[in-house]
Amino acid sequence: MTAKKKTTASYDGFSEEERGAMKDRAAELKRRGSKSQDGEADLLAKIAELGAADRAIAEKLHAIITKNAPELAPRTYYGMPAWAKDGKVLCFFQPAEKFKTRYSTFGFNDGAHLDDGTMFPTAWAITKLTAADEKRIAELMKQAVS
Repeated sequence: MTAKKKTTASYDGFSEEERGAMKDRAAELKRRGSKSQDGEADLLAKIAELGAADRAIAEKLHAIITKNAPELAPRTYYGMPAWAKDGKVLCFFQPAEKFKTRYSTFGFNDGAHLDDGTMFPTAWAITKLTAADEKRIAELMKQAVS
C-alpha cells in the first residue's frame, strides 16, 4: 500500500478574476440574446467602473476608435471594453486591474488586418497614452478595418 503525499496548496482551476470574466461573458451573451442590449452603454458603464489610470486609457481608446473606425460597434467582451466588426470582436482593452497585472493591454483578434510578414504584434502593453501612442493606435485602427 502506498501512502498519498499531502500537499498544502491546491489548484481549483481558475483564478477569482478569471471566474469573474467568465461570469461577465455569460451575462453579455444573455443580454445579446434578448436583443435589447446597448453595446455602447455597456462599454461606457464598464469604463466608468475602472480605476483612474485604466479609465483614462479606456476613454482615450474609445475616442480614437470611434473617430478612426466608426464602423466598429462598441460592446463588452469578458467584461472588458471591446469593439466589433460584423458581430465579431476586432479589438479589446484589458485593464491592468482586471487581472491584477503590471500594465493594461490593447489587443486585436484575428479579424484585424494587421498582417505584416510572417510575424507581427497583435497586442500592446499600455501604461499611459502619449500623443505619439494615440497617433499609432489611430493608424492601427485604420489598418485593422481595411
